[in-house]
Amino acid sequence: MPFFGIEAKFRQHRLAAIIASMPGFGHLLGAELLAATNGDLTSFTTADPLAGIAGLAPVPRDSGRISGNLKRPRRYDRRLLRVFYLAANNSIKTSPESRNYHDRKRSEGKCHSQAVLCLARRRLNVLWAMQRDNTSYQPELPRAA
Repeated sequence: MPFFGIEAKFRQHRLAAIIASMPGFGHLLGAELLAATNGDLTSFTTADPLAGIAGLAPVPRDSGRISGNLKRPRRYDRRLLRVFYLAANNSIKTSPESRNYHDRKRSEGKCHSQAVLCLARRRLNVLWAMQRDNTSYQPELPRAA
């Protein structure tokens, strides 16, 4: 008897292999990403509109003489933010590149949740570029000293 669940439906999508190749994304988070974006990441001209909708692009909230206040936008898709946050959090455990980036942000003085949000934005940019170029995730090669 064939199984027609979320995983089977996700694997039938043309972007499934690209999304699943990125550490931290499984079939559930991948399916949720496709559902939140209507299954088409190409409708976004760049990664910036996607980040804005996901709540990962900070907007200025300046007042009077105070400038440099960056906050999350008031209107964003909480499902997309959840998908990218959970995928980034999962990738910290499985991907050395993500762990190094997270540790670097922590050493800059950010708390854990801020560092995960920075990593989520970076991974959103990578995922958008991967679907644009139709390539799978390639881990960063070690650099020579």
